[in-house]
Amino acid sequence: MERLIIAALLAVAVGMVALLLRRRDATPDAPTQPRTYAAPIQVDRNDFDRPDAEWLVISFTSMTCATCADVRGKVAILSSADVAVHDAEVAASPDLHEKYQIDAVPIVAVADSSGVVRASFIGPVSSTHLWGAIAELRDPGSVPPGCGASPADPSAD
Repeated sequence: MERLIIAALLAVAVGMVALLLRRRDATPDAPTQPRTYAAPIQVDRNDFDRPDAEWLVISFTSMTCATCADVRGKVAILSSADVAVHDAEVAASPDLHEKYQIDAVPIVAVADSSGVVRASFIGPVSSTHLWGAIAELRDPGSVPPGCGASPADPSAD
């Protein structure tokens, strides 16, 4: 009789453990949340080179990023009397990355004289798209439709 009670208790214990394991396995994994990266929509022009220039092109980059080197080169060519260019490399400008909540690189932001970002690019960007966006902002209507110039629309985010 004693053995029967011990066997019954063991069976109940094994059943409870099996039930707990089944419940744990039946719990679905939490869904992964997509990570969305965003360019700033407004910048303080005094944070960057030549705050008096009509346009400012900022490249948020990292020295450890191969794509950033390509973007940095494409942005550097834009420098002119009317266009200030600033490379905010993360190791050299961690404060700017933190202030503007830059979580991914490369990000290019094109700001007007008030600091409003009028066009932006996240990730690699072609010279055509970048230069087309600058040309369209500086002289609206100068770039034919469909040529890739796409000014930022903060309301579309």
